Amino acid sequence: MSSDALIGMVSIATAGITIAIGSIGPALGEGRALSEALRAIAQQPDEAGTITRTLFVGLAMVESTAIYCFVVSMILIYVNPFWNHFVS
Repeated sequence: MSSDALIGMVSIATAGITIAIGSIGPALGEGRALSEALRAIAQQPDEAGTITRTLFVGLAMVESTAIYCFVVSMILIYVNPFWNHFVS
């Protein structure tokens, strides 16, 4: 097996693992945040606007972790710094 093929296989496998593990945490966090927000709205319906606004800001922050993992996996697949070393 050539070094190019090995680097390609490892890069793709690492990108897949990065997305798989990197999306589990944010998914669980978003589910818990939504659950707690709905519970808070059920207890205090008058504060629904404030709770919802805070929920959206929190969900955006939690989702950024999954986006970072996606960016890392795209770098591993398309802009891998190891390719240039072995090609030349």
